[in-house]
Amino acid sequence: MDSRDEGDIAQLKSVLSSVDVIHIYGAGLNTERPAHSAVIELKQRGWAIAPIHIKDGGATIEGFPIRSELDEGLLPKVVVLFLAPERARAVVRNLIIRFSKEDFPLVWFQLGAEDEQSRQALDEMEVPYIEHDCLVRFTERHSLKCKSSPLPQQWYLQTASEDGDGCSVWSVHSSASASLPRPTQSLEWVGSLDDLAQSNHTIPRYIRSLKSNDETLQALALRLSGQLLTEDR
Repeated sequence: MDSRDEGDIAQLKSVLSSVDVIHIYGAGLNTERPAHSAVIELKQRGWAIAPIHIKDGGATIEGFPIRSELDEGLLPKVVVLFLAPERARAVVRNLIIRFSKEDFPLVWFQLGAEDEQSRQALDEMEVPYIEHDCLVRFTERHSLKCKSSPLPQQWYLQTASEDGDGCSVWSVHSSASASLPRPTQSLEWVGSLDDLAQSNHTIPRYIRSLKSNDETLQALALRLSGQLLTEDR
């Protein structure tokens, strides 16, 4: 049972059901990890998931691309930490540096990720966080689903060419069907359409510069798929 009062529970339910993307730190290819299972279970409830794992970037979980990090320019709404406390602390510190109080995401410490220094810093900033609970179990207890599911979600991957010629390969994928291992070549960028539109990473900025006046970003991404990108960035 929840120890929070009814008002807090109602507000939390409203926040979670209204977001369409949940960022999960620690979600990688290891199927025995709870973070991996969380991606699958939350997808079944309609959320798009942005897994973040420093070693497994470019691979997929349940059709979603794993990011190596959170790009500058992106504004996550819910950040879930499946991390050891010291690693959770590093993520929280980075979020505090990057985001104002008004833009700060809801931080959810999964069981075992709780950290006193993080708690103190978030309390001082007066921003929301959740601890001593599991996000997946909370959604189950309250029968929560994403109100406006963005699924299936289209996403994009850029890797170095296998030819070693300095070119890059851009490809388009869907969360409904993608199943990719870690890239054999260097991962240059991966993200969703929203990431492509908002990220300050060099590659999304370069891709956006190629868009013609009457072309949508999604149409541009499809046009470029399968091509070798050789222009200087």
